[in-house]
Amino acid sequence: MSRTAQPPHRSLFFGFLQPFMFLTAMGLGIGGLLARTNPNAFGPAGYIGFLGPGLLGAMAMQTATFESSYPIMNKIMWGRNYEAILSTPLSTRNILLGELGWIGFRLMTVGTIFLAVLALFRVAQTPLALLSIPVIGLTGLGFSSWLIAFAARQRNDVGFSWVFRFVINPLFLFSGTFFPLAQMPQAVQVIAWFTPLFHGVELMRGLVLGHLDLATAPWHLAYLLVFFAVGLVLADRSLAKRLAN
Repeated sequence: MSRTAQPPHRSLFFGFLQPFMFLTAMGLGIGGLLARTNPNAFGPAGYIGFLGPGLLGAMAMQTATFESSYPIMNKIMWGRNYEAILSTPLSTRNILLGELGWIGFRLMTVGTIFLAVLALFRVAQTPLALLSIPVIGLTGLGFSSWLIAFAARQRNDVGFSWVFRFVINPLFLFSGTFFPLAQMPQAVQVIAWFTPLFHGVELMRGLVLGHLDLATAPWHLAYLLVFFAVGLVLADRSLAKRLAN
């Protein structure tokens, strides 16, 4: 099982096209309908201002998920790329850091393009929005580290379908991406508060819109740092154990 790399210009084009279509269809389309019923529901920025940063966070999670699931398993099991690398002086930790470095670069590249689209739609209009780029990287790398740890423990790819269905998809829908969590039952809100995407989205939304809550921002950042640190330790141990066998 192999993955064919897209030419850089094509990857950049689709990195621009996807958020542009999402924001046009949902931000302007659905947002226009919502504005007719309750013009002040989402504040001065409107629904597109609420949705855009949410999609930015979701993009970080999804990009990290795709880069850290099947491609990693391919290099462990099917292509055995890592076995070849370990015949050199490089270690499993070097492999892990190299993968995370590449994924981090991808995340911030795609995130920068997405941020440019948000600026085009007049959602990101403050210099503070540029600080969302490292938050994109941190959020995505948190997911990547945990997924690499998971991939290193799998003997086939069946587990990924469970992760996509019961972890990634619910996070995409119920982490404040498309609507305020206050609209959900209290139990769902409490669960969402303990999920990494919620903290990433809240931090990005505050930065992109320029109204960062200084009381809660440190907690969001601390959660993301701990999430990544724990995942990094698990990925390091899992990959070393798997490739030692």
